[in-house]
Amino acid sequence: MRSPGHTGCSKEGFLRPQNSTADGSPMPRLRLFTALAPLAAVFLIASCVAPDLANPTAPVAPTSSVADALDFQLTAVTWNRQLDAPITVSQTIDQAGGTISIPATGLTIEFPAGAVTSPITITVTADVKYVAYKMEPAGTQFLKDVRVTQQLNTTSVFGLPLTSALYAAYIADDSVNLSGALPVLELEPSTTIFSLLSPVLPQAEVWTIRHFSRYILASG
Repeated sequence: MRSPGHTGCSKEGFLRPQNSTADGSPMPRLRLFTALAPLAAVFLIASCVAPDLANPTAPVAPTSSVADALDFQLTAVTWNRQLDAPITVSQTIDQAGGTISIPATGLTIEFPAGAVTSPITITVTADVKYVAYKMEPAGTQFLKDVRVTQQLNTTSVFGLPLTSALYAAYIADDSVNLSGALPVLELEPSTTIFSLLSPVLPQAEVWTIRHFSRYILASG
């Protein structure tokens, strides 16, 4: 059963807000995010009229919720076909912003203008088995929200009704084993986009981040 924190298309062709975020101060750290209804409407309508979601460009506006990560039994989502080897891309992002993508895995990271104060070389490495990425330089902080879009047609959840909510999870330790229950430190504000043809078939997950390390797509 899907969590009330994510988004799906209604019969009228619009998306129902069902985003999942979390906030807390002690470990694990989870954040409180406030819903922005006008921006949400723009983004959700745009998503429905572009079901392939090749390049979503409208703002992401997650609803507000508070959750304790200790209450979440999350497991990593896998690729629908294991990669032959880790895929790494690098690109310099400056004050004007920019985009980094890994087409083979369906990942796009969008940096708005002003996210960094000086040019920085960003490196992203996709895990071989799991929908997880190591983002470097580790510890990099951004002045504005950076949007991450993961197309789901490369993942094990594609083409099947979504029975468990999807989450964008932050894991600080790059060496941690991703099998079994995940040691999640933070859940990022995220939105699940469902197919225009079926409100139960997920097409993409979109989330925002403000710092770098290891991020993984999880379900639970």
